[in-house]
Amino acid sequence: MADDDLLRADEARTPEEAEQLDDENRLKPEFVRRVEDALEAGDEGLAYELVEPLHPADIADLFELLDPRERRDLASAITDLMSSEVVSELNDYVREDMMEALPAAAVAEIAEQLETDDAVQLIEDLDDADQRAVLAEMEPEDRAAIESALSYPDESAGRLMQRELVSVPEHLTVGDLIDYLRDNEDLPTEFFEVFVVDHRNHPVGTCLLSWVLRAPRHIALADVMKREQTLIPVEMDQEEVALRFQKYALISAAVVDENGRLVGQLTVDDIVHIISEEAGEDALLMSGAGEGDINEPLRDAYSARVRWLVANLGTALVASLIIAAFGAAIEKLVALAILMPIVASIGGNAGTQTMAVTVRAIATNQLTRSNTKRMLWREFRVAFLNGVTIAVLIGLATAAIFTPMLGVVIALAMVINVVVAGLAGVMVPVAFDRLGQDPAVASSVFVTMITDSMGFFAFLGLAVAAGLAA
Repeated sequence: MADDDLLRADEARTPEEAEQLDDENRLKPEFVRRVEDALEAGDEGLAYELVEPLHPADIADLFELLDPRERRDLASAITDLMSSEVVSELNDYVREDMMEALPAAAVAEIAEQLETDDAVQLIEDLDDADQRAVLAEMEPEDRAAIESALSYPDESAGRLMQRELVSVPEHLTVGDLIDYLRDNEDLPTEFFEVFVVDHRNHPVGTCLLSWVLRAPRHIALADVMKREQTLIPVEMDQEEVALRFQKYALISAAVVDENGRLVGQLTVDDIVHIISEEAGEDALLMSGAGEGDINEPLRDAYSARVRWLVANLGTALVASLIIAAFGAAIEKLVALAILMPIVASIGGNAGTQTMAVTVRAIATNQLTRSNTKRMLWREFRVAFLNGVTIAVLIGLATAAIFTPMLGVVIALAMVINVVVAGLAGVMVPVAFDRLGQDPAVASSVFVTMITDSMGFFAFLGLAVAAGLAA
């Protein structure tokens, strides 16, 4: 459906239909219940009648508000409303559920309406048998394009790229190009620039549409095209692709195969999605929450979270053993038990701050082997200044409430723990990165273990050394 058609559909809504959406463009509970009641009663006609006036994005939201069984029933009731616009708006887990509920021919029809990158995302989530069934229903040309994309690694440029693009030979003039664009009915619906290629289909330059429209017809493309361009290798990881788009302020970029031939393009709308996805993924991985999607299957959510809780249990035992080793001292001076959680807590927060900065720096390629030592020295100084500031505050308060010597002990312990936390916040993520692991996945568990253990050991050890628990 074209954008103009969607706009007219929006304008054609009756006041009653418009009231189905609240101020935040979310479906109202009353409307959702009416759809649920229709599905429960087996009245597919009523369900279709209720859903038909909705915008495709609203239909996608409706699916996400229903439980899995109701989603399948609704998909069966409104099969011909399951347009490419609806499917592209669906949550990944919900989309996979929907595709399993639809016959292979219906999924193939939807996939053929989508751009290549969206069609690949739709089909790659299906199991092997369902993939084969859907591909068998598709037109040979569409099937070949999707099978080619699926042959590339997951989350690579080859999986993400669109094969729909405009490329022309370099010997054309501006007038030739304009005539080609006007006469060719098989061009993509939207594109930002024209790729200029040589006889081997190697990209040699690009022409923005604004340049084409403003240049005289007789001028050769070779004289107006931009020869410098950022080429994306087909197997490049999507995070690196996103970094290139950010660094060079790209709107679109050519994707080339191992022989340097033009095979597709990536556009900024794809990259915005990747950046959002990766940022959310790193934040969730740091907390051990898995993908953090409320539509994620229960078993997947459980397995993703429980393994890190088990790991955290193991690291917490290390801190407990240190406390146990100083059990006699704690019994003699209750103030130690009162104050030691403060040392560990401040150290943990300091470590988390530094770890967040480090993980982001690694993800954005700001932190590399060449500047790791400089980053470590910087964070050491920041941690030392933070540690001294907090140490003065907690030391004076402790001296006033308990004893001056205990104030000195907790102040020293605080400086030690905050400095160690700062160093751990850098070294742990860097170590995971050097080992080829995602630094966001398990860094928090080990940084917490280090700060808790060092906080308890420094505080209790200094208290014993000072004779406070004699």
